[in-house]
Amino acid sequence: MAEKVGAEKYQEQEPATGRSGGDHEASATTQSEELKRQKRIKMYKYIGIFIVFQIVVISVLGLTVMKVKSPKIRLGNIYVLSLNSVPAAPSFEMSFETQIRVRNLNWGTYKFNDGMATFMYEGVPVGQVAIPSSKVGMRSTKKIDVLVSVNSAALPSNSALGNELSSGLLVLTSQAKLSGKVTLLMIMKKSKSAEMSCSMVFNLAAKSVQNLDCD
Repeated sequence: MAEKVGAEKYQEQEPATGRSGGDHEASATTQSEELKRQKRIKMYKYIGIFIVFQIVVISVLGLTVMKVKSPKIRLGNIYVLSLNSVPAAPSFEMSFETQIRVRNLNWGTYKFNDGMATFMYEGVPVGQVAIPSSKVGMRSTKKIDVLVSVNSAALPSNSALGNELSSGLLVLTSQAKLSGKVTLLMIMKKSKSAEMSCSMVFNLAAKSVQNLDCD
């Protein structure tokens, strides 16, 4: 009788043991799926952060490094070597040393072709100087020494030169344009021109430049 009761108890407990094992397996499966889900979420977060980072980097490069600016060309200090003027005639003849300064504002080299700087009196050319082709490094300035000679031979006889020479001052202007290309990352090239517009006032008595202004 006791053995029969024990057997019945064993049979009653056996299904209960089976259900407990199934619950444990289901719990383990749920935890595994939750871990996988969390890993996927982390992966998506990292991918999102990487994409945002790339967008920021590309935007910064586009606004700074990859943005191509027009180089600038200016005249440097002017040193008068000789200056002769005759208000009564009227006429003038002058030679001076200066620098053609080509400033490259880009994060890449700027290579320009031969050019010419023209010096004028009231819009009439009175002298020219050649600018040889060259290359300017990134974020740097190329300085080219030049010797300039100007005279009034090409001016019309009805100009106001006589009155201006009598005042002791001579106003000249200068213009130049250089054409070239900016190279970025050694592969991307973009055409850019550098332009100059300067005005200078010479003091005839002191034989020196009183004012130099370049745009």
